Order: sequence, then structure tokens, then C-alpha cells
Amino acid sequence: MNNIKRLPALLIFAEVARQQSFTLAAKQMGMSKSAISQQLKRLEEDIGQQLLSRHTRGMSLTAAGEKLLGRCELLRDQVELAIEELDSSREAPSGIFALTIPHSCEKDVVVPALSQLCKEFPLIQPQIHVTDNALDLIQNKLDVAIYGGELKDSNYRALPVGSAREIFCATPTYVQKHGLPSQLQQLQEHQLIATSWQKSPLALYSNHDLTVKITLEVKFFANTNTLPSALEMALHDMGIVLLPEFTIQSALASGQLVRVLPEYQGWQWPFYLVHRFQREKPIHITRFYQLVKHFFAKANANV
Repeated sequence: MNNIKRLPALLIFAEVARQQSFTLAAKQMGMSKSAISQQLKRLEEDIGQQLLSRHTRGMSLTAAGEKLLGRCELLRDQVELAIEELDSSREAPSGIFALTIPHSCEKDVVVPALSQLCKEFPLIQPQIHVTDNALDLIQNKLDVAIYGGELKDSNYRALPVGSAREIFCATPTYVQKHGLPSQLQQLQEHQLIATSWQKSPLALYSNHDLTVKITLEVKFFANTNTLPSALEMALHDMGIVLLPEFTIQSALASGQLVRVLPEYQGWQWPFYLVHRFQREKPIHITRFYQLVKHFFAKANANV
């Protein structure tokens, strides 16, 4: 079958998955609920796989649906961007695209986003400055910044990317040697590794009630100014570290790290894309934001 004929159904599937509702997807796309349902049923029949599992609590994606969704979300964004590009009569973006990003977003978020961006806009030349310190865009001649944390007042525009929680972890070797704390107060007896943004007292939250902040006075065993070095110290059995969950997921999955005090978490970090364009953004900035949101959500979906 000609796969081009499946494009409308793929876009409908992406919207249903995003909205988690046939009714909301139908409203968003200006179609009837029955038409939406028929399109998805035909798509599942064409490809011979179930994409959505319908149950009393609503719906969920099957394994095949999860795999297809990643592609369809990018397809939807590309369609929207293609129309915007036609409407805008602007030349293809070219030249240096300078950005600053934190270490936490480098591997699983920004590099995949830049890879896709360069395929779509081959004339741009990315220049990345990786740092956990906030840099001024104009002073450092940067186009955009990925920023984690509460935003300071500025004249720049900030677009929300998503959020990620911090969790405690350590190596099995460290836990075997020093024991596993069962209460927050017992952290005071352990070797804690701190990043530049972590100070005593630590602000912590119970998973059962994220509205109540718990403050804990601690003495840090080691300090570092970057996330990678904090992670490396933890991987070398030097202590317990509190880091964004998605940045250490591979180490947790491989057994290099284990959760410590899993019933508690640190701050829920908001992430933003900050740009310096006061009026309409260049089209490659718009696309980069779409891609960063996509890969950030994908990284957090794996935790």
C-alpha cells in the first residue's frame, strides 16, 4: 500500500495519543469523534498491529503505539513548520547557531535535537557552550539557552520545556560499605556529594506530599561545579548524590547506581528555552524548541 495515503491517519493518531482522548482530539482537529475512531481503526488494520489499548480508565499506548508515536510527533511538527515556512517567505536559515546548555541536557536532549535540526536546515552551523552556569545571551553572542531552575527577571523570552525531579543515588559498593539510610536524618552520617546549586539546608519533599518542603541540615563531603563530575564521583563510590532523574537513568538501569531513600526527592526542576528575539522567532529557533521539547519528554518518559 502507498504509505503516503496513511499520513492523515498518522497525524490523527499522534493527536489522539497527545490528548489521551478521542473527544479532545476530534475537537482539536475539527473532526467528528466517529471519523477519528474510524481512521485509527483503519490504520491498525493496515499495519496489522494494535496501537491503542482502550480500557475503563481511558486509553494507553501499546508497545507498537509508543514506537510509532515518536515518529508521528516529529511528522506533525514538520507539517506545521512546512506551512509556516511557506507562509513566511523567508530564506533558509544559515550561519552560526550559538547556544548554551547545561550538562544535564547535553546527551539525551540537545544533541539529538541538533542532529535533527541540521538535517532539516543544513546551512546552519551549531556552536554549543556546555556549562551549568547561566550565561547572558547578548554578552556572550548566543542565540538561545537551555536553562534549568527558576528564571531571573530579564528582557529575554522564555519557553517552557518541561520539568524533572532530583533523586538520591549511590553505587552498590558504597551502600555495601556504608549502609543504606532508611531515614532522612541518617544522611547526616553519610558522605554527600554536592553540586554548585546545592547548599545546606537541602530542600526535600516526600513523594506522598510534594506540597510540604522538608529542610535538612547536612555537611557535604565533596563539592563540584558540574553535574558530570558529581556523577563520576558517585560512580567511583565516593558518596551519595542528588541529581535529576533522567540524567542518571542509564546508570540506574545498568545497576551502576541504586536509589537511596526512594520515598523522597529533591526539587522538581523546571527547564526553559530562553531566546533573545523580541519579535517573531527565526524558523530554525521555533523548530529547535519543538525538538528540544520532544526529546526532553522522551528522556523523562524513560524514568
